Amino acid sequence: VQLQASGGGLVQAGDSLTLSCAVSGRTFRNTAIGWFRQAPGKEREFVSVITWGTGRTYYADSVKGRFTVARDNAKNTMYLQMNSLKPEDTAVYYCAASPHPILSSLRLREQYPYWGQGTLVTVSS
Repeated sequence: VQLQASGGGLVQAGDSLTLSCAVSGRTFRNTAIGWFRQAPGKEREFVSVITWGTGRTYYADSVKGRFTVARDNAKNTMYLQMNSLKPEDTAVYYCAASPHPILSSLRLREQYPYWGQGTLVTVSS
């Protein structure tokens, strides 16, 4: 599985931004495509995930209600719509794939063997 993240940029607090993740290679019904982020000096953390076949979604508490993850199976693309952005959302955002995830562990980055290159989101105050 190969992933290509795009859409990052510099925005102001309160703005919106949509990230895209192009997915290629073999996916399975339960393949999970997740978003993680890493701020300078911090650990990479879970943001959101969607299962490719069923469309089940999960969010970190810090983004719930502001971020929405969706997928377009026809385009093999996943999206992360980010609204009401805050300076603390500043990070490099990565998409990652887990072909056969343990559903109870979708928030763990160790579940994801395939990673895209990351796209930088900077939110100014």
